[in-house]
Amino acid sequence: MRLFERYLTLWVALCIVAGIVLGQMMPRVFHAIGAATVAEVNLPVAVLVWLMIIPMLLKIDLGALGQVKEHWRGIAVTVGINWLVKPFSMALLGWIFISHLFRPFLPADQIDGYIAGLILLAAAPCTAMVFVWSNLVDGEPHFTLSQVALNDTIMVIAFAPIVALLLGLSSITVPWDTLLLSVVLYIVVPVIVAQLWRRALLAQGDEAALKKTLARLGPLSLSALLLTLVLLFGLQGEQIIAQPLVIALLAVPILIQVYFNAGLAYLLNRTLGVEWCVAGPSALIGASNFFELAVATAISLFGFQSGAALATVVGVLVEVPVMLSVVHIVRRSRGWYEQRAA
Repeated sequence: MRLFERYLTLWVALCIVAGIVLGQMMPRVFHAIGAATVAEVNLPVAVLVWLMIIPMLLKIDLGALGQVKEHWRGIAVTVGINWLVKPFSMALLGWIFISHLFRPFLPADQIDGYIAGLILLAAAPCTAMVFVWSNLVDGEPHFTLSQVALNDTIMVIAFAPIVALLLGLSSITVPWDTLLLSVVLYIVVPVIVAQLWRRALLAQGDEAALKKTLARLGPLSLSALLLTLVLLFGLQGEQIIAQPLVIALLAVPILIQVYFNAGLAYLLNRTLGVEWCVAGPSALIGASNFFELAVATAISLFGFQSGAALATVVGVLVEVPVMLSVVHIVRRSRGWYEQRAA
């Protein structure tokens, strides 16, 4: 691991602080960046996500996707965690922490909205950022791509019914423009670009040219990740300073949910003898969230200033730091994991 990657936790902490400070020093700049959206998808963030995920997508040989059926146990675990465990465990955590333990410290008229936002967050499994987390744990890229594609397909069918059930609403207005645009921007277009680039590199110099390009793109990918942190915390710096206690309390069930679902997926994969290179991304996919869809749905259902919208924004803020901590745990536990998997 390069020196830059070894101290990634330090760079993350510095970027969070820098984002909050810069957001206060240059509010107009960050407001302009925040306003550059289409269907609630922020275009500058989308560009940074491209820089993060294309290096991993370059590793994927579409001709080898047929081999992913060998990882059916990892796929079964991830699907089960995403759709049978995560939304319902978040509803339970919201009831315990927001409705009861933290109720005296939160605005009484926003309690139901906060719980709704947490459920929306948990009901939408992550898409684009999963490629980043998988790459950091040396995950099996074909498994990751197949799992993300499967999640997107299930999301079209299951997202609205699960949210309607847990929120007790008769119908849910899904922001289809956000969902479809995100899939196109974060999956379809990057895959096409990466495959065309991969073919060009292989035509030039076989595998050597591809490996050389991947080595050069590594620091660029991590730099884009850190810049994304600066941007996200800069955009939400005002909220953090205005409501620090509310944000801290809302983060508690989100953090517990991430570690619980990641740990459960990781242990189930280990019990089933799944390879570590599949179990790592399986755990990360099972824990992370599709925050663009969650934010857009919260705004469309409850309004921009609602407690639901704020809860989904807290999910945005904690996503990168907490997922990087899960990456660290997965990497450090490889020896322990493979003792059982073997």
